[in-house]
Amino acid sequence: MNYKEKTTILVLGGTGKTGRRVVERLTSKGFPVRSGSRSTRPPFDWQDQSTWPSALQSVESVYVTYYPDLAFPGASDVVRSFCSVAVASGVRRMVLLSGRGEDGARLAEQAVEATGAEWTIVRSSWFCQNFSENFLVESVLGGEVTFPAGDVGEPFIDTGDIADVAVAALTEEGHSEQVYEVTGPRLLTFAEAVAEIAKATGREIRYVRVSAETYETALLDQGLPVSLVTPLVDLITTVLDGRNARLGDGVQRALGRAPRDFSEYARETAASGVWSNSSQRGASQ
Repeated sequence: MNYKEKTTILVLGGTGKTGRRVVERLTSKGFPVRSGSRSTRPPFDWQDQSTWPSALQSVESVYVTYYPDLAFPGASDVVRSFCSVAVASGVRRMVLLSGRGEDGARLAEQAVEATGAEWTIVRSSWFCQNFSENFLVESVLGGEVTFPAGDVGEPFIDTGDIADVAVAALTEEGHSEQVYEVTGPRLLTFAEAVAEIAKATGREIRYVRVSAETYETALLDQGLPVSLVTPLVDLITTVLDGRNARLGDGVQRALGRAPRDFSEYARETAASGVWSNSSQRGASQ
């Protein structure tokens, strides 16, 4: 199939951290793009299979991101069901955003690999943008990031690099049956990452390590449901136990260039004003 024909590409999670950037890049290249989320028309909802056929109509390529996370119980079964519907609808290429060191994510990868379609796995480390878009941004604004991560190193990846790899896999030849383990170029502890943000902003921001139990209680006190909080905390403690304290070469292999460094991300994000004390909460979401 010649992807220069510019057939419609469905981007699931098209308003999320990576999906939004994939949509922007595909649009700038002139590819017809359909963003898939509960707020789009047609809507796409992972938990409502009746929304899938309309979202997949006339689509030949899909960027697959699962919410809330592939590591959550039952996620791989839902992804497997979606893949069956997608292939039956005419999808011929799938690019899955996966996570490093997650057993559940590996099951979802296997579901995509078994479809018979062309597939690419983008297996990602922790997003830099978790500090500036939703998740930890309020903590940064408050001057104290509390989190259950110790001295383990994490090779934080810029979501712009993830988007570039995904777009290449969606629109170019040569990426089929490739697993791209995408990371940043160096290991940083969470304390070191927060220190880089503090330096970039010129503000005092400190990192405070808390236990998983304390963190879980804090999330529950914010009104988040147990069904979300418990698997989320389990995921955090699992992937930050040291298993991922190594670099991957996925960005270099897919794009022929080095990944972006965390310090560059911190400088550019600080300059955007997202971390200013006059909180621009809406702009960060």
